[in-house]
Amino acid sequence: MPKRDYLNDPAAPKANSIVPAASAFVQDDAGRVLMIRRTDNDLWAIPGGGQDVGETIAQTAVRETLEETGIDIEVTGLVGIYSNPAHVISYDDGEVRQEFSVCFRASPVGGEPRTSSESREVHWVEPAELDGLNIYPSVRLRINHGLTASAAPYYD
Repeated sequence: MPKRDYLNDPAAPKANSIVPAASAFVQDDAGRVLMIRRTDNDLWAIPGGGQDVGETIAQTAVRETLEETGIDIEVTGLVGIYSNPAHVISYDDGEVRQEFSVCFRASPVGGEPRTSSESREVHWVEPAELDGLNIYPSVRLRINHGLTASAAPYYD
């Protein structure tokens, strides 16, 4: 289901749904960030996706990270809650979602990097190399907040 993101765009379609989602800001012992290159828009992102019935939002982050990257994680904290109504995502089927994502801080506990149907590349990226990647602004915001390691989670 192809999608298109709109951020602060007056021509964006109006949202008609909100779907809880989770993402994971994962750093290894060397401080590198787990990143994927998405298959749907070719942008770099942290792993994440929509919550399934029967799981907690933290379990969503763990499941999505494993599915998209091959890396098993342990959630260790909360980076923030992202619910900007000026960020909507439109899908070919007519759904237009308002952003609602909980971003967790996590540590790797196993697995090996591998691609999936949602990730064309999976890499551990040095923070200094992030500026060279094509990252959507809302995802970059989560990464920036994750890198600050603030004790207080972000929310909007």
